[in-house]
Amino acid sequence: MPELPEVETIARGLAKRVTGDVVESVWLGQKKEPLKSPASEIVATLEQSRVAAVRRMGKHIVFDLERNLAEGSVRPKQHKAQWIVHLGMTGRLQVCEPQAEVDKHTHAILHLASGRELRFVDPRRFGRLSVSANFDAGGIEPLEIDLDSFVAMFRGRKTPIKSALLNQKLLRGVGNIYADESLFRAGIRPRRRASSITREQLGKLIVAVKEVLKEAIALGGSSISDYVDADGEEGFFQLQHRVYGREAEPCLVCKTPIKRIVIAGRSSHYCPKCQR
Repeated sequence: MPELPEVETIARGLAKRVTGDVVESVWLGQKKEPLKSPASEIVATLEQSRVAAVRRMGKHIVFDLERNLAEGSVRPKQHKAQWIVHLGMTGRLQVCEPQAEVDKHTHAILHLASGRELRFVDPRRFGRLSVSANFDAGGIEPLEIDLDSFVAMFRGRKTPIKSALLNQKLLRGVGNIYADESLFRAGIRPRRRASSITREQLGKLIVAVKEVLKEAIALGGSSISDYVDADGEEGFFQLQHRVYGREAEPCLVCKTPIKRIVIAGRSSHYCPKCQR
């Protein structure tokens, strides 16, 4: 599943390519799973709307839309809405020329005034499309949180710190890859109870989380399976992974074999010597 760096990379790429463009018409496929809002509501919200901005909120891509409701009047009333896209496991947003072949897993096509098309493709159909007036993804942005808020977030929590980092109601956008990489840099084992971690250790963890996310964004995210950015390019941060996906390989710091365990159904990778 695309995590914060991948979604941020895609949102930035789309912002450069479609901001200011107008959605002239919308086609939606027959599969119901991707539609979190009614199809008629999605179409009515998108058609004839201008893309004012594209940004990330947690693991969601938010298209801020503007539309003049009273065309021709001296001061038309401007209606604002949002198109929300969650990529799920295999979702992609592609800006295409209209003559480009349509993938069989395409669930939405936005025909733009520029002559291009914005397509949502998702083979596994875990992605979600919805519209909103004031979307809130919940949780706090990890790149914006301060130490006091970070410490308070985990106070009294008996769950493993890895599970707490993945809780989108607490910290939005962090996923499996970047939780593992951050915990390694902070020297904390993923099974440690969140409430047992000292303020000093949490201070190292928040620094690690921000460093890992910023480095991953700079490298375009991690291409592990299906992920590509808005231009169809893969990311490169997977080449910098220190523990994730490196089970049984030597730790890059101490040469101890990396271990893999399962926490709440999710794989977790760590160094048994460097992390305590």
